Amino acid sequence: MKRSLYLAIATIALVAAPRVSQAQLGLVKPFQLGVAGGVSQPMSDLKDAADLGYNGTVAMGINLPFIPVGLRVDGAYNQFGEKAGIGAKLHVISATGNVVWRLPSVGISPYLIGGAGLYMSTAEINGAPSQSDSHLGWNAGAGINLPLSVFKAFVEARYNSYSTDTGSVKFAPLTLGIMF
Repeated sequence: MKRSLYLAIATIALVAAPRVSQAQLGLVKPFQLGVAGGVSQPMSDLKDAADLGYNGTVAMGINLPFIPVGLRVDGAYNQFGEKAGIGAKLHVISATGNVVWRLPSVGISPYLIGGAGLYMSTAEINGAPSQSDSHLGWNAGAGINLPLSVFKAFVEARYNSYSTDTGSVKFAPLTLGIMF
């Protein structure tokens, strides 16, 4: 009698338990490649010397199954415009490792992202040789994934900061991209 009762309870639990289909598992690809581009807003001391610039990014995402945390490695290029009367341009190339935390939702998928990496900056001043240096820095931000048929689009804003010998560089790129 007890054996039949346990068997009945186990059968009901298996039937009533939510199931994850292969299609649902396919929504989170284990590896993704992506490209993005947008505008870079100089912040803090940098906004005194540079105007709005542009950003280009390549990314590789590693999504862990069954948990909302993933990893992403980004390579980015940011160039800031000349401010009137300054005559200088700043280029920043970065390579960062990031943790991505996907927030629960239906439809669009918000996420938080943050990490650290190497920031290589080059300042081009009219009439002088360019100056380059490399520093460790960090970034933090948020984004929204927009699922499409073959790939997913995303919109993301991040705050980047790194210290130099003469101060700090802070900027916030706003990017639109796709992940395959």
